[in-house]
Amino acid sequence: MRDTWRVTSATERPRTPAPRPRPRLIATDLDGTLLRDDKTVSPRTVAALAAAEEAGIEVFFVTGRPARWMEVVSEHVHGHGLAICANGAAVVDLHASGELIHVRDLPRADALEVVRTLRAAVPGATFAVELTTGIHYEPEYPPFFLDPGASIGAAEKLLDPEFADAPVLKLLTHHPEMRPDDFLTLARQAAGGLASFTRSSPTALLEISGRGVSKASTLALCCEQRGIGPEEVVAFGDMPNDIEMLTWAGASYAMGNAHPDALAAASGCTVGNNEDGVAVVIEEILAGV
Repeated sequence: MRDTWRVTSATERPRTPAPRPRPRLIATDLDGTLLRDDKTVSPRTVAALAAAEEAGIEVFFVTGRPARWMEVVSEHVHGHGLAICANGAAVVDLHASGELIHVRDLPRADALEVVRTLRAAVPGATFAVELTTGIHYEPEYPPFFLDPGASIGAAEKLLDPEFADAPVLKLLTHHPEMRPDDFLTLARQAAGGLASFTRSSPTALLEISGRGVSKASTLALCCEQRGIGPEEVVAFGDMPNDIEMLTWAGASYAMGNAHPDALAAASGCTVGNNEDGVAVVIEEILAGV
């Protein structure tokens, strides 16, 4: 049974069930976790990340964002410069302008079957296709204003290799009326055997990766390459797409603003993202508290 605890104030310290050895790696989500709501990284958090790496602790950014949206933290990268993007579908080098180091793609045949299945099971669902080269989406899909060059077309066309033969990182689907968690449950019931389904948006927007691909599974691969076990990892997150990572890590913290399922999955809880919850825990780790 995992011990759980909760922090409700920026001045209140995270409580741990027992002293732990200093971790070798910190894995943190970005939106709703490391980033404040205005998408900035606070000076306190910048200092905490730098201090962790100076103490020999690697820091991995682990996010649902594509590599091209990592400018929010690029200037805060220190020694290693690696990040896990697209919910585990890509490992990127932030020192090399988002160069892809490793890709775990969603096979096109599986993506097409997911589209066909969800069109039948959930009328009104629309789709977007995230390739290694950028995102493209259907006419009714909410537009990505950060990607003005995206092509518009039916998902079946966007998944046709003749349109673009770049690897598919993930498929996204949106529903204009369903509740987000209800949409996730229904989609998993209909097509969960074809791919991995999760969500990180406050709207009914689902993110679909290859079978077995998640933040946790890719983080585990990266840690294995470094000889780091899960018991040597501290993870931070706030949404359902963080659940596997929060469960896998030896110590994990959900943010005070986290989704209830993320809170349930984590072994601890810190204050919210606007109160520098990640920095609060890192400072305690480095102080040996």
